Amino acid sequence: MKLALLADLHANLEAVTACLAHARAQGADAHAFLGDLVGYGADPGPVLEIVARHAADGAVVVRGNHDTAAASGSGDTMDRQAESAIEWTRGRLGAGERAFLEALPLVVRREDMCFVHASAAHPEEWAYVDDATRAGESLASAAASYVFCGHVHVPALYYTGPRGRPLPFQPVPGVPVPVPAHRSWLAVVGSCGQPRDANTAACYALADRSRRTLTFFRVPYDWRTAAAKVRAAGLPERLARRLERGQ
Repeated sequence: MKLALLADLHANLEAVTACLAHARAQGADAHAFLGDLVGYGADPGPVLEIVARHAADGAVVVRGNHDTAAASGSGDTMDRQAESAIEWTRGRLGAGERAFLEALPLVVRREDMCFVHASAAHPEEWAYVDDATRAGESLASAAASYVFCGHVHVPALYYTGPRGRPLPFQPVPGVPVPVPAHRSWLAVVGSCGQPRDANTAACYALADRSRRTLTFFRVPYDWRTAAAKVRAAGLPERLARRLERGQ
C-alpha cells in the first residue's frame, strides 16, 4: 500500500488537485487527510467535495482547528485574518458540509499508525509539534509506531533514538527515508494549501507501507490562480501574499 498524506489543505483547490495528481502518478492507492481542510483559501466547497469523495472510498480524515471553527462558528482564538476567513467560509458552507466537518474525529488509529492534526497529546488543544520535546509527547500519547500530523505548515520528521528519545531528521524532498518499525516515527507532512517555509510548492508525503519508506514531496502548482481567487473573494490580502511568497 502507498498512502498519500495531505495536511492543511486550507481550501486551496489548485494545490489539492496538484498533490493528488502527483500522488496518483506515484502509485498512491490510499489517502489520509490530516485536518484543516478549510480556512484561508477561496474554495472550501470544492475541496470538501474532493475529501468527502475520498472518505467514502475509505480515506482517513481528521478534524483540524480551522475545521472545528468553521463547523461551530467559533474562531475567536485565532488571529484576525484567520477569524475573518472562517467567517467567510461559514457563509459558503451548507448544513451538510458543516455537519461533515463537525463529525470528523480528532484522532484515527489504524494498525500501527496514528493520524492527528496537531499533537496526539491532548489533540483538542491544537499544540504545535515543532520540536523534539513535543514530538516525544505526541509519540508517547499515540502509542503507535507511526504518527502522521500537520498544523505546523512546515515538513519535519522525528524518530526515537537508541535511548528512546526523539531526534529530528531533515528529509530531502523526493528522497525516500527508511522508516523501520523498530523505531517510532512522527512525520509533520507540511501544508498542501499554505506552505510557510519560503517555498511556494505544495507539500505532501507518501508512505510506502510494504517498503517501510516515507517520502516528502514538493509539488509546484498554480499559486497565482489560488492567490487571485483569495483576492477576488474579498479575503484578507495577507492570505493571498502568503501563497505568493510561500510563507
